[in-house]
Amino acid sequence: MTENGPHTASEAPAPEKAESLENRRKRLRFRSWHRGTREMDLLMGSFADAHVGEFDHAMLDRFEALLELGDPDLYDWMSGREPVPAEHDSDVMRLLTAFRYTPRQGS
Repeated sequence: MTENGPHTASEAPAPEKAESLENRRKRLRFRSWHRGTREMDLLMGSFADAHVGEFDHAMLDRFEALLELGDPDLYDWMSGREPVPAEHDSDVMRLLTAFRYTPRQGS
């Protein structure tokens, strides 16, 4: 039944509009700059400003998954204090561990 009855998965109405790539990038940049600790705000926010604009949907998925993790773990992996666990070792995590924060002029 499709006219007035229940929909099956293949007949379900299309979701509103998927989030645009640019809106997603903006949202992830904002989340990167608002982590909770100033140090991670600077590291993750600066990284996002430098790289998120070049990320495709799949890379944004991997970056967003990293944003879900706690600051202490991310900081330990970024600083080399701890090895990156296999489940988080991705192209995005390798970019993140290679990234070097440089303070902006006047900061």
